[in-house]
Parts: sequence; C-alpha cells; structure tokens
Amino acid sequence: MSQKLKFSTSSGSPFYATTRSRVDEFFRLNQLSRNADGHMWAKTIFFLTGFTGLYLLIISGILSPLLMLIMAALLGMFSAFVGFNICHDAIHGSFSDNKSVNKFFSLVFNLVGANPYVWSITHNIVHHTYTNIPGHDEDIEVAPGLIRISDEEEINHIQRYQHWYAFPLYSLASLSWVFTKDYKKFFQQKIGEHTTLHPKLEYFNLFFYKALYYFLFIVLPLMVLDISWWQFMVGFFALHIAEGLTMGLVFQLAHVVEGTIFPVPNEQGNIEEAWAEHQMRTTANFATHNKIAAFFLGGLNRQIEHHLFPKVCHIHYGDISKIVKKTALEFNLPYIESKTFFSALRSHVITLKKFGKEARAL
Repeated sequence: MSQKLKFSTSSGSPFYATTRSRVDEFFRLNQLSRNADGHMWAKTIFFLTGFTGLYLLIISGILSPLLMLIMAALLGMFSAFVGFNICHDAIHGSFSDNKSVNKFFSLVFNLVGANPYVWSITHNIVHHTYTNIPGHDEDIEVAPGLIRISDEEEINHIQRYQHWYAFPLYSLASLSWVFTKDYKKFFQQKIGEHTTLHPKLEYFNLFFYKALYYFLFIVLPLMVLDISWWQFMVGFFALHIAEGLTMGLVFQLAHVVEGTIFPVPNEQGNIEEAWAEHQMRTTANFATHNKIAAFFLGGLNRQIEHHLFPKVCHIHYGDISKIVKKTALEFNLPYIESKTFFSALRSHVITLKKFGKEARAL
C-alpha cells in the first residue's frame, strides 16, 4: 500500500459533532452509563451458560451421535453469539469502564477460536477507520479473487456465480480463523495502514490460546468420546460451518448491501469526505425493530450506531439510533437500513449479482 489514506478535515464534521453532543446529552439527562447495564449482564450470563452447557453436554458422552451433531451445530451458533454479544463489546472497551473486566471477557474470544489481539487490529483499528475502502479494509476481503464486491477488484469468469457460492464460503470463516487467518494477519508486515509491531506477550498468547482451543475442541473430545474419527470430523465441521455462516451473514449484511458504497481515495490519497459521513455511506442496519435480532446479534444489526459510537455498549444502540437517524436526515446524509433480516439478505444477493455482472460478460 503506497499511500497514507486521510479523510477530509477541512470543515470538520458538523454532523458528527451534533450527533455526539445529542448522544452525550441523552446519557446525561437519563443518568445512564455508556457501559453494560443489568440487561447486558443477564445476556452475558445467558450466552456464557449456553456455550459452556452445550460444550459439557457434548463431551459428557451421554448423547446419541445424531443429538451430538445437532448440539455441535448449536454450539457453533452460540460461539458466534458469545462473540457478538460479549467479546465484541469487551474488545472495543465498551462492555465496562473497568479495563480488567473488558480484558477478562475479551479473553473468552479465544474459546470461540479467534485471537482478540489480532481482532482488535483488523476490526477496531483498520475496519472501523477505513470502512469499505478497497485495499485498506481487510474485513471486506472475504475471498479475494472469488468474491468481488467493488469496481476496483479484478474480474474473473467464476465470479458470475458468486451469488451462489458466496454463502458456502462464508461458512468457512470460523475454520479460517482457527487454523490460518489469525496466524497470517499476526505475521503480516502491515494490516491495512497499521504496521504490525507486536508486544512479546502477544506471541505467547497467540500460540498458547490456540493450543488451548485445539486441546478443548479436538484432543479432549477424541480422548473422552466413544466415536470414530470421521464422526468427530463431521461434528467439528458442523460446529464451524454453523459458526462461520452465522458470523459471515451478519457482517456482510452490515456493509455489502444496496446503497452502501466502496469509495476510492483520490490522487492525493484522501477520501474527500469526513470520517463520520463516510461511515454513514458505507454502513447499514437491518431488522432494527426485531427484538430477537437485538438479543442474539449483540447490536450488530445496528452497525451505523456501532461505527459512530464503538465505545458505547450495544445495549444502548436502540435508544441512540433515534438520535442518529434524526440527525442524519437533518444533514441530508443517508441512513441505510433494511426492515428485516431477509430483506437485507435479498439486498446482499442483489449486490453480489451486481458485481458479478461484469464477470458474466467475459
């Protein structure tokens, strides 16, 4: 990457200044903390109990192979929900105003197969800064060469089918994290604009927690369960396909749908818009009035609010979304949202077809 990307700062961001002032006023007037409340702690207990209970039930050996397979897939989904609802906030530092509490819950991320330190770089620093900018935001690079989601990416003939094979590829996201992605990102010289100079402790953490995960989810089940190796492999893949597909769908529906843009820096290496305005054009919400989605997705269906206020716990996004939407309309900025999960999914498929159209012309 040859140029240092910058956002326009010539006139600041009146939109963001106004929105932030109104959100600050909301918390002050209602005497609310920006961090976890009782509802958030109840969710945390629910998801950690479900995750732990499913794991212990599987390795207890009391289930039939079929029930074990079903529980493995459910454990995969709960792994994603733990990441969405607990670890995501903790790694952003929004779960608690106590750094030790955030650190503790961020370590849980290791138990769903991902490294919290690597995630903090790829997601917190790079993705949140350079959202949807090709060549800079590595979070949108799901399968380079296979999935094309911007005009800047190279075309090849197989992409004409990408709206069919994208979803199977999304389901491999968790397996990629567990076995390749974290190692690859950790040892890259740069992730986006971020130079990767890691503390020595993080080298130990990477290998220690990966080894712990391999022991808990590969070695121990093979030691204690009366199943064949192929039965274990079926269950292990079921867990990760369920986890990967759950993660992949939620993140793609937040940025790769109709209405979102993939801006390109100008010749000076700048994005000709302020950062907050950029977020409004590259991020989307979905199913915002669905209480089930709000409970299970950890606020990730309200990505607009999350991108503008990543230090606010997701439990408050429903309240501050009214402020954000009202202010965006006042400043003639888009507020991209799909009413339901399935309308967002349809929009994502349409977007995949759009960027595969040029490949179909080859």
